[in-house]
Amino acid sequence: MEIAIAAGQGRPATNEFAEGWRVLVASLLGIGCGLAAIPFYTVGVFAPYLADEFGWSFGQIMAGLTITTVVVIVAAPAAGVLCDKYGTRRVAISSLVMFGLAYISLATLGDSLIRFYVTWAIVATLGAGTLPITFTRTVNQWFDRHRGVALGVAMTGTGVFGVLCKPLLAWVIGSYGWRAGYVALGLLPLALALPAVLLLFREPDSTSSHQCPNTSERLTGMTKGEALRQWRFWLIAVVLLPISFSLAGAVPNLEPILLDRGIDQATILTLTPLVGLTAIAGRIVGGWLLDKFWAPAVAFVLLGAPAISCVILAGAQLDPGMARFAILLLGFALGIEYDVVAYLTSRYFGMKSYSAIYSIFYVCFATGAGFGPLIFGLIRDWSQDFAPALLSAAAALPICAGAFLFLGRYPHLK
Repeated sequence: MEIAIAAGQGRPATNEFAEGWRVLVASLLGIGCGLAAIPFYTVGVFAPYLADEFGWSFGQIMAGLTITTVVVIVAAPAAGVLCDKYGTRRVAISSLVMFGLAYISLATLGDSLIRFYVTWAIVATLGAGTLPITFTRTVNQWFDRHRGVALGVAMTGTGVFGVLCKPLLAWVIGSYGWRAGYVALGLLPLALALPAVLLLFREPDSTSSHQCPNTSERLTGMTKGEALRQWRFWLIAVVLLPISFSLAGAVPNLEPILLDRGIDQATILTLTPLVGLTAIAGRIVGGWLLDKFWAPAVAFVLLGAPAISCVILAGAQLDPGMARFAILLLGFALGIEYDVVAYLTSRYFGMKSYSAIYSIFYVCFATGAGFGPLIFGLIRDWSQDFAPALLSAAAALPICAGAFLFLGRYPHLK
């Protein structure tokens, strides 16, 4: 089993970033202003205002995210099929428009909880085309030798939005109210991402191979049906559920975990932002590692290492230094997870039905991530401690990440 197999080995060197930087900029903005980032980083900001306005509990408000996850299970594969059939540019443009308008409609909410949930279902359905499924397909086509770094750059959109969105929302809501906050968020895909996609986002032109180093790769690889008959497909799909469950279960619960371990609120406020910042670094550094080394080995190390974090956080006492180390490992892993899946999809299954195949993996990851925080919280309620959930995650992460090592060499795809 070869460990240091560089991606794109044997291909002529090309200045991929000189040709593909436009696609990267558009993808970064599209992902950052899309369904993968906006709801999950901002729902907590609106929760106190909605609870005060309509008398809803925090649990009822957070259920909107669960509805989003459930809808994505169906909508993401559908978006993937549309991308493979009609092209990513058309899907991205139409979805950004509909997603932005649907998000703005949240500003018209009344006291109907049912309408609140239905609106979230509509937002998730119309916004599925803004998920990384759409943008990473085109990034993979433009980049080969530097594919890992390119995917990392594109996916930093979620981290950048996570860092910048709360100060923006705090100013808008403080000045104009929570309804204006929803309008501001809905305008981001319309005013920021949409123009970038219209001007910069292009799929490779099969009639002009010099425009893209990977035009010949566009139609190589497996169909969705062929991939579903591959044991490698099912290995990846199965291990993604517990990995995403373990990572996503711990991170949203960091504040109560740290409080349980005796760390004061002021110190916690200095520690938790490290997740977003480290995730950005994880995408870039992890992408570079994917380009230099065998991707399953990189996945094993980076996605298995947070087991150490879970063990540290499960301890009865925790000092800020150890907490900082644990959070850094978790954040780094969160920064590479979707990049690894996108990279493995392109290398083991090719680009012929990339979006349809990747969308299934995305659903597996999103399912674990969607239910992880809830189950971690329920375990805390039942046992009065996060330790059982954290120790279970510590056991699952290295075992499941180790399963990637069985994938073997990258196949020669036709």
